[in-house]
Amino acid sequence: MAHYILRRLLTVIPVLLGLTVIVFAIMAMIPGDPATAILGSYATPENVARINKALGLDKPLVQQYFIWLGNILQGDFGRSYTQNRPVIDIITERFGNTLILAGTSLVLCSILGLLAGIVSAVRQYGLTDKLVTFFVLIGISIPSFWLGLLLILLFAVKLQWLPASGMYAIYGGGGPIDLLKHLILPAFTLSVVATGVVARLTRTSMLEVLRQDYIRTARAKGLKERRVIMRHAFKAALVSVIPVLGIQAGFVLGGAVYIETVFQWPGIGSMLVTAISTRDLLTVQGGVLIVAAAYVLFNLVADVVQTMLDPRLR
Repeated sequence: MAHYILRRLLTVIPVLLGLTVIVFAIMAMIPGDPATAILGSYATPENVARINKALGLDKPLVQQYFIWLGNILQGDFGRSYTQNRPVIDIITERFGNTLILAGTSLVLCSILGLLAGIVSAVRQYGLTDKLVTFFVLIGISIPSFWLGLLLILLFAVKLQWLPASGMYAIYGGGGPIDLLKHLILPAFTLSVVATGVVARLTRTSMLEVLRQDYIRTARAKGLKERRVIMRHAFKAALVSVIPVLGIQAGFVLGGAVYIETVFQWPGIGSMLVTAISTRDLLTVQGGVLIVAAAYVLFNLVADVVQTMLDPRLR
């Protein structure tokens, strides 16, 4: 098992190097001049040339990439043009907030998706199965940002049960209860699509397992149906579901970009939107790279867990 984990870690290295190339190339293709965006009304040709030289933007792109990559390998993500602060400090401040939102959403979609898939498979072709399938299809089809706006309109504007934006109340907030109130709407919105995906795959995997001979044998021995479902069928079906949970972990982390914008959540997603609008390239490159690396890490963990659960893979 240790050899397998080491082998998978080694395969992550070229993936991360490829990510740095893609992130740098995409940012280089974005139209506009960072120096002009920084200087604003003071963007004379002389000032633009001076800023480009100070930031190293006058060098060839290949040289700029290797300078940036060398700095990253030393833990230096550069300095934000607009905030005049180290990029790593900005990311560190925001990434924890994003992990709270994405982690809560992942827990929600895992629990709700697995339960919905199990119930739907056990009650195949019944009313419960049809209702679960109906709501799952609706959840997958609705754009998350639009659902978020509808939830704000209903629960924050009309009913006034929950806050519409932010992570804490502006006045008198800051406790766990306040955080939970602000977390409910964005976490639920972010988890809806992932819940539908997990539920559909769980249902398919459960139906395939329930048709196996050893399940019929377990029932013939007189085991209780709940024990057959949870102890035998669900454990076998979970092996197929875990890789999708890893993919959904990356999905909710990436989806936090627009959900944080809708709910004004102070995470790395809203940071990226602001940095893109101000052409703060180093902040965008650092933020995207961290999110992409986290996505790769989540999938690595999912692969390891799947291998631990399935002896055939070992």
